[in-house]
Amino acid sequence: MMRNWKIPTVVCALLMLAPVQHGAASSMATGSLTSQPIGHYEFCRVYRDQCRRMDFDSRVVLLDESAWNKLLNINSRINQLVEPRSDLEIYGRDEVWTFPDQVGDCEDYVLLKRHLLTEAGFPASSLLITVVRKPDQEGHAVLTVRTDRGDFILDNLRDDVRLWTDTEYSYLKRQSERHAGHWVSIEGATDPIMVGTVR
Repeated sequence: MMRNWKIPTVVCALLMLAPVQHGAASSMATGSLTSQPIGHYEFCRVYRDQCRRMDFDSRVVLLDESAWNKLLNINSRINQLVEPRSDLEIYGRDEVWTFPDQVGDCEDYVLLKRHLLTEAGFPASSLLITVVRKPDQEGHAVLTVRTDRGDFILDNLRDDVRLWTDTEYSYLKRQSERHAGHWVSIEGATDPIMVGTVR
């Protein structure tokens, strides 16, 4: 019985780690420097070490089974540990980006996941905060993980990890892979929104 249960799990893991068929489409194309969200600007004033130049470390993640499991585990664990609340509910004002303490909004989940993944050995240049628009037109933040198999998304609204092209979002801008305090546009994006709160 246990043997039959493990076979689909192994097959599923192997399918997830199979080479991505469309290499160009599986990685976001970024453009020029663009505006830094005000919440991230304020975050960088407090946590300067989180917003440094990364020219020397522009690697992508080699997405083997160990790395994949870490992505799944950290995404799911933080989604379960942190209760979603808006900045207005927590702080009485919008656009407060910080590491969450039991409660937080979408940016806070991203910051904590990014921190834990760098502690787990992922290169900081592969972990980029990304601003998107949800189908309901609300602003949202997710974590893009740059890998040798494409760009994958960690999201507080779902526990699975998907290629960015397999999500329902419109991608607007993200951190630069060269400098964590700089932001770049995502090609095809035309709407420079600020990040809203998770409802």
